[in-house]
Amino acid sequence: MTHTLAQLTVMVSEVSDTYASRNDIVRDADWYLLKVQEELGELTAEYLKTTGRGRLKGADVAAVRTAMEDETADVLAMLLLFADNNGIDLEAALARKWFQHLGRSSTA
Repeated sequence: MTHTLAQLTVMVSEVSDTYASRNDIVRDADWYLLKVQEELGELTAEYLKTTGRGRLKGADVAAVRTAMEDETADVLAMLLLFADNNGIDLEAALARKWFQHLGRSSTA
């Protein structure tokens, strides 16, 4: 299953809209960035568990790995929502900021 960033954004937005509606959540401009930060904190907590620097709370290695993968997905989803809410074209920004360096030698 391969999707473009634009397709992923539409799908994530649909899930977010449903969640916000069901839970009476008001998503103002700050909400998007705060949710990115919240999800990054949750990802950090799961990562720390994988490195032995966080409490496992009875979870096994496989459960912690799954939780870390899920939190990574949450970070990406919230970043897509943040970018969409702020009119950021991530594909254009990646091309401008990162992909311009492709094909250059390491000495350039």
